Parts: sequence; C-alpha cells; structure tokens
Amino acid sequence: MSVPHAPQDTTLPIKGSDQRFPVGRVFCLGRNYHWGTPDAVREKPLYFMKPASAVIDALGEIAFPPMTDEFCHEIELVIAIGNGGANIAPEQALSHVWGYAAGLDLTRRDLQKAAKAIGQPWEAAKAFDGAAPMTPIVPVEPFGHAEQGAIWLSVNGVERQRSDLDQQIWSAAEVVALVSEYITLRPGDLIMTGTPPGVDALQPGDLITAAIEGIGEIEVRVGARA
Repeated sequence: MSVPHAPQDTTLPIKGSDQRFPVGRVFCLGRNYHWGTPDAVREKPLYFMKPASAVIDALGEIAFPPMTDEFCHEIELVIAIGNGGANIAPEQALSHVWGYAAGLDLTRRDLQKAAKAIGQPWEAAKAFDGAAPMTPIVPVEPFGHAEQGAIWLSVNGVERQRSDLDQQIWSAAEVVALVSEYITLRPGDLIMTGTPPGVDALQPGDLITAAIEGIGEIEVRVGARA
C-alpha cells in the first residue's frame, strides 16, 4: 500500500520579502479585551487551537462554512514565534517574537454556544477550513514590536469593532509567556491574542474591512453558503 501524499505545509507571506513564513501550530486566546467590565480582575485567559490548515491569506473571498447559522468575525493581533521555548519569562518574551500579522478568528458561534452549554470542546466552532485569514507577517526587524495602535473592523462600511493594542488585558509579551507555561512553543507557531468587543454575525456577500495600525489591512468578502 502506498503512503498517502500529504498537503503542502501552510505558509504566510512576509512583508517586504519574497519568502513565506512556515506556519506551525495556531494558539488562540479567549477574551483579552474588557467587554464592558474595565475593572474586572485579570484572570489567566484560556486558550484553544486551530489547525495550521485553517490559516489562509486574507484576500478575495472567504467561504461561508457549513453547519452554522451564526458565522461571526473577530479581528485579532497575531504573534509569530521565531524562537521557541517553555516557561518564558515575560521580560524575555519579545525576544521570541519574529513578527506580527492581523488575523480574523472566524467562528461558528451557534456551535460554540451549544458546546459551552454542555461543557464540550470548541473545535467544531473554531477549527474549520479558512477559519483564520491573515495578512502578511510584519517582521520585528526592522518594523519593531506591536505594543500600541488602533485595531478595528467594519462590515459593509459600518464599524463594529474598535480598540487599541494597548487596551489588551495581557500584552503580547505576557501572552507569549502565558502560553509557554502550558506548552513548549516552537518556531513557526502563531498566537492569536483575542478580540475587542463588537463581534457579530456575517451574511453572504458582506464586505469585511479591518486593520491593525502599522501591521496590516484586510478586505475580504463573504461567499455564498456552503
């Protein structure tokens, strides 16, 4: 019996380069912005994962996934890991970052709500084809670290989400350190750092425009229902 041919590795473009960044694993944080409770206690955020195969270039049309009637957008900062490690100290964490991107954590919200209600995992809600469109990665050298800057998303010209990276409950350095407590990070890993309030449902034909200042801009249209 012949060995099956596996798909090629997932990669993302790199700003200012003809090379592409090899994507390893994709870790995603839960809520990392205050949603109406600015004085809330800073509890360690949970994380979940998307497969690398969910990552696509944020261009053109995105598919409306099957098995959902509540397909939602979440604009997020993406951290690209260049140097791996475990139990990374926050003060050393940025030295492990290779670059940043803007990404959409697309979600089948109705499936997520159903899973939460009975204590099941979220994979069906978060891990599907095309669930993580991303812009080209902006390298730390020479562009620097993403510590502040507007983050926003509009649908059909109507703004739904807006905040600033400096409003994240856990900074990029702290996020890297936190995830590395649970698992040894590897070069090529991506971390999606959570989304501001304003998440809402998408419909076929909707035009999504979004950006993170100094990092990247997204303009994609939602395709027809599967």
